[in-house]
Amino acid sequence: MTDDAARNAVDAVWRIDGAKIVAALTRTVGDLDLAEDVAGQALLEAIEQWPVSGVPRNPAAWLTAVATRRAIDGWRRRERLDDRYAHFARELENDANSFDADAWDPDRIDDDVLPLIFMACHPVLNRKAQVALTLRVVGGLTTEEIAKAFLVPTATMQQRIVRAKKTLTAAKVVFEVPPREEFESRLSAVFGVLYLIFNEGYAASSGTEWMRTDLSGEALRLARILAELVPGEPEAHGLVALMELSASRFSARTTPDGEPILLADQDRARWDRTQNTRGLVALARADDVGRGRGPYGLQAAIAECHARAVTFEDTDWKKIVLLYEALQQLAPSPVVDLNHAAAVSMAYGPAPALEYVDKLVASGDLAGYHLLPSVRGELLGRLGRTEEARAELLEAARLAGNEREKAVLIAKADALRDSET
Repeated sequence: MTDDAARNAVDAVWRIDGAKIVAALTRTVGDLDLAEDVAGQALLEAIEQWPVSGVPRNPAAWLTAVATRRAIDGWRRRERLDDRYAHFARELENDANSFDADAWDPDRIDDDVLPLIFMACHPVLNRKAQVALTLRVVGGLTTEEIAKAFLVPTATMQQRIVRAKKTLTAAKVVFEVPPREEFESRLSAVFGVLYLIFNEGYAASSGTEWMRTDLSGEALRLARILAELVPGEPEAHGLVALMELSASRFSARTTPDGEPILLADQDRARWDRTQNTRGLVALARADDVGRGRGPYGLQAAIAECHARAVTFEDTDWKKIVLLYEALQQLAPSPVVDLNHAAAVSMAYGPAPALEYVDKLVASGDLAGYHLLPSVRGELLGRLGRTEEARAELLEAARLAGNEREKAVLIAKADALRDSET
């Protein structure tokens, strides 16, 4: 086996089973930072050995066993190994000596991934740290990949991840699924992290690319894993449904050179019908749990309305308005209110929608949010208030962080100017 082939094999194993390996090691050694460190040592050893010995029959088991032995070696090298670590090392060594790599089945430790997800999204970490750590230890992305996705220097992302792991250690966060009384709120935070990652890929907040489909794809992969780990949680399936249905439009959302194509102008024949079907199946699974639709289930139902419409004009906007009104009750936020207003404009016209938007402007809750003047500009344009509309669209362009979106908004403002001449 060549060195390149070995490296590709290591990369493939890590991509598929990396989260399980780190989860198993974290449970075993009791420390996420150490688990990642010894897993990295095992990967380097694999890159060195596999070109000579070949890929083991069960490579994930091989990596786990090697990493465990590296942890034991590390404890042995401590100059003053206290009784606790000495006892721990002896127990680990006994386990490692009796370990049967060929018999080891990584699927048996799926339950270890769930506490790893909860650990990465622990409330002692801020949201940026939760996102970075989730992508690193659960998603298996490199620090460089995460930094590139969020357009920050690699050194900055490295510091963020290191600080997050040190915070978990200092707070003595335990590798476990939280108690039942905390489970719902903690799981909600996990959903929030995955949805934030997906949305950053769906509509990038900054940079020169409108979408980062690899980032959305990673969030969807993690959401699918989570849904299988907690099959009795309807929102897990609702989140998967929302991501599947939204991601099904990716190929139709841009031109070949990356220019955005808005929903009304998309060629629906290019939507991924197989992914649409997976989304509808996931939404049905959420409903089958029998506890009603939560915020993600309702958003998935809105995406379902778009998925079922043959053309943009066929969209059931009145149903979407009702779904947004339900969402306003379950998860009220100014952004939901803005989306509701946009749906009202499609179902009942721009005038009533503008009343909703003007209330949002007066509240100041969305000050600095570029989509507020963007929606208001669209409504004013439809009402024939061209100069006001242009001013709003140009303000939206000024506030937008993404260069592609900025260009779309400026083009809309220019089109209004040209329509007057």
